[in-house]
Amino acid sequence: MQPHTPPVHDRAYEFKAVSLLALGLGMVGLDRFIINPLFPVMQKELGLGYQDLGLISAALALTWGVASIVSGRLADRVGPRRVLIAAMAIFSLLVATTGFATGLGSLLVIRSVMGFAEGAYVPASIVATVNASKPSRVGLNIGLQQMAQPLVGLGLGPIVAVGLLKVLPGWHYVFAVVAVPGLLLAAVMAKVLRDPARIASAPRNEAHEWRTVAMHGAVRVNMAAMLCYLTCVITLSAFMPNYLTDHLRLTLDQMGMVLTGQGVGSLIGMVVIPALSDRFGRKPMLIAALLAELVALGVLRTIGAEPVKLFAALFVITFMNSGAIAITVGPLTSAAVPARLAASATGLVVGVGEIVGGALAPAAAGALAHAMGITVIPVIALVATAAGAAIVAFGVREPSPSVHIEERPANTLP
Repeated sequence: MQPHTPPVHDRAYEFKAVSLLALGLGMVGLDRFIINPLFPVMQKELGLGYQDLGLISAALALTWGVASIVSGRLADRVGPRRVLIAAMAIFSLLVATTGFATGLGSLLVIRSVMGFAEGAYVPASIVATVNASKPSRVGLNIGLQQMAQPLVGLGLGPIVAVGLLKVLPGWHYVFAVVAVPGLLLAAVMAKVLRDPARIASAPRNEAHEWRTVAMHGAVRVNMAAMLCYLTCVITLSAFMPNYLTDHLRLTLDQMGMVLTGQGVGSLIGMVVIPALSDRFGRKPMLIAALLAELVALGVLRTIGAEPVKLFAALFVITFMNSGAIAITVGPLTSAAVPARLAASATGLVVGVGEIVGGALAPAAAGALAHAMGITVIPVIALVATAAGAAIVAFGVREPSPSVHIEERPANTLP
């Protein structure tokens, strides 16, 4: 029996649910990354430095990771709908409070609490997308849903931030404005989204299942790869605005245009790379994408103040990186465990990746940039990607399309 409701052939609900879940993830991306293009302005008023930016990014990523791990298990138990609506409303309210920050301490507190709500949204949204999708469209819908985060957060975010700065009295008001769509979206989700049917079954050994998922070989490999991917993309997204304005001396308008390459690349790569992996295999596409990303990162270090070339380099980097992330949190992880534990496994992969790659790495990168200069940032991204490629080459096994994971009991995981 499949615990998916609504029925897989309810195309009207599928369209509405996937659209809402994608918009929700887009708001997660906007609220998370809007601070990056605003930081060059904020740091002058609040007296912040590169290391402070790394700490702010790390604080949100740390709580994001913890919340992903916990909420994934929660979504498996109570259904994703409640988790999604609460998370959307809470982080939308919290992003508005960022405008009240008066220094590093208040920013750390606000962004940390915000990370709990944003992190709770991600695993639940992936499972809800699967529940709403026709089986033959699960991969496509996951890609479409996942691409909303880079599209809105990294692609439109810089343009929105710079545009609002021109019409609002200051950066404080930008955070209040971007909070409004999320609150409206939470209200619509409450009316549209449905919980999956709960199937009565014998009591489960929750602790045993949790340990089984956490110790599963494929899940651990995916966690290690994920932290490498996120070390690259989070470090670049956090420090690239300052790299462009402080090191290359680009204007704010030029910076916004260049950073849009991150969003456009992620948008397309998040769909194209997983789609190609359906035909050519997960592991071959992962290796090809990571090798191409390594080349682009090497080229990025040699480009001067040339906005078009910088845009192109960031496009390729995030195109390949986002595709690798989508394959890892989607097909690779879901193929490794029973369907009823999919959110738990996804939460672990996302959570550990965020804690290490999204939290510890930016903090370390900020310290290195403070000590060695902002030019160290592309080097950090390159090293992280090389490590991820090695993990994939030696640790990832191609999933067998003939294996029906949902038919296995939890204590017979491979």
